[in-house]
Amino acid sequence: MSISSSVAVLAFAAALAGGAAAQAQTQAQTAPAFDAARISQDIRVLSDDSFEGRGIATPAEQKVIDYLSRQYAAAGFAPGGENGGWTQAVGLNRFTVSNISGRLKLGDWSQPLTQGQEVTMTTRLPGAAVDLKDKPLVFVGYGVNAPERQWNDFKTDVRGKVIVVLVNDADFEDPSLNTFGGEAMTYYGRWTYKYEEAARQGAAGVLIVHETKPASYGWTTVANSWGVPQFDIVRANPTAERVPMEAWIQRDLAVDLFRRAGLDFEQEKIKARRRDFQPVELTGATIDASFDVNTDRIVTHNIVAKLEGASHPDETILYTGHWDHIGMGEPDANGDRIFNGAIDNASGTAGLLELARAYAAGPRPERTIVMIGFTAEESGLLGSEFYAANPLYPLEKTVGGFNLDSAAVFGRMNKLGVTGYGHSELDEPVIAAAAAQGRGFVGDAGAAAGIYFRSDHFPLAKKGVPMAYLSSTGDFIDAPIEPRQAKAADYRANRYHQAADEWEADWDYGGMLQDLEVIFRVGQDLANSRDWPEWKPGSEFGGERAKSADQRR
Repeated sequence: MSISSSVAVLAFAAALAGGAAAQAQTQAQTAPAFDAARISQDIRVLSDDSFEGRGIATPAEQKVIDYLSRQYAAAGFAPGGENGGWTQAVGLNRFTVSNISGRLKLGDWSQPLTQGQEVTMTTRLPGAAVDLKDKPLVFVGYGVNAPERQWNDFKTDVRGKVIVVLVNDADFEDPSLNTFGGEAMTYYGRWTYKYEEAARQGAAGVLIVHETKPASYGWTTVANSWGVPQFDIVRANPTAERVPMEAWIQRDLAVDLFRRAGLDFEQEKIKARRRDFQPVELTGATIDASFDVNTDRIVTHNIVAKLEGASHPDETILYTGHWDHIGMGEPDANGDRIFNGAIDNASGTAGLLELARAYAAGPRPERTIVMIGFTAEESGLLGSEFYAANPLYPLEKTVGGFNLDSAAVFGRMNKLGVTGYGHSELDEPVIAAAAAQGRGFVGDAGAAAGIYFRSDHFPLAKKGVPMAYLSSTGDFIDAPIEPRQAKAADYRANRYHQAADEWEADWDYGGMLQDLEVIFRVGQDLANSRDWPEWKPGSEFGGERAKSADQRR
């Protein structure tokens, strides 16, 4: 069905909610028997040191494939990948940089740049080395070129120069401007976009000024994430899409650089929020940056399992989450160099397994259920990008999907966070399912941090597939409250993308179980219906979906 009006949206939501009530007897027979102990065991195994941080294209990858395929088979799912197997091969270029050196210069002042301290420098452009010498620096605000918003930060020629850009977008500091949707980050705010646009403008490199609030993570996360090999899909014309140097710079050093160039960093930030902003040459300032690059071609894998539908096997419901993490990096203060990724995203991967067990234990759904563990999410959503470009199940007949990334392991919370709220007709049924649990909801959870653009649902959304990304949020509801708050805060500050993201035996999976129930119920209703949720009017993803509307009648 095609839904294009607000009346139809409400009708769709009511149909699903009513369907749930009408199917009460069936639902009672198929109540999901989610098992917290089993989830904990899956997380413990997948985040064990023996998996070496689940780095892609390492011996750990095969261990993950073997473990997940055994668990899916035991649950009752079948191989859903290529050639009757459990995987989809994903070809990537891997870039490993070494012998890194850099220096900022302005007059008599010279500042050495140490990888992981003042800067991070890398590349995703094939070649043997990067050698930038005396490259002028230009501040281009947020580094955005958005004709549909009458916005262009590139009012000067930056070819062959290194641009300095701010993280996030122009509305972050002042949402009332509403030039980029207010508080919610747009894709223009993501580091991926800024590097891509710089390439289109012909820049030699990019220095993103790191600031914790607009980035939504600290410098340690930047240093860890960009201090390891980087990956990219194989591109026909990489120089059109990638700059030689992709870099971040510490805020304090950037402020000092601006000062030495006769500029006030905070004042320039204010100017950058306006459409009439003019790029500013950091007069006299240059950068040297050089490093060797080892580029090699690797093959990694998405892991795919399916439960074929009884009546409409050609129509699919997707459940997704990335199996990979950062792998092994530089030792932390405790000497630990294994980035176990227990919460991010062994927890989501364990959730997929538990959902598979629930589906296989009940009556076979009418539509096919597909579980995909994406690879290379930590490298820029590359596994999901590859799948979206090379789907194993036609996107035109993919009903919708649900993404799991970093589950709630600190207990139940009073609300459901609906990331990307307002985009798709999946909003209403998931909110109704949460309400049945006694929970409210927070619309567009994590919008200011651009969470909607930071996990594996996004490449599918870009291709028109309605995708929901949900998580517990709000206030903890079970005593003791304070320790739960402290654990959540500690994870955000000290464990996210760090070696300390490790399994703990005392985690409380109550919140995760509630979230799994929501996406199971809504997915089950969709799997046993003839409904086709659509994008709401005004969503930028609706146009792509509309191209194939005739295939969903």
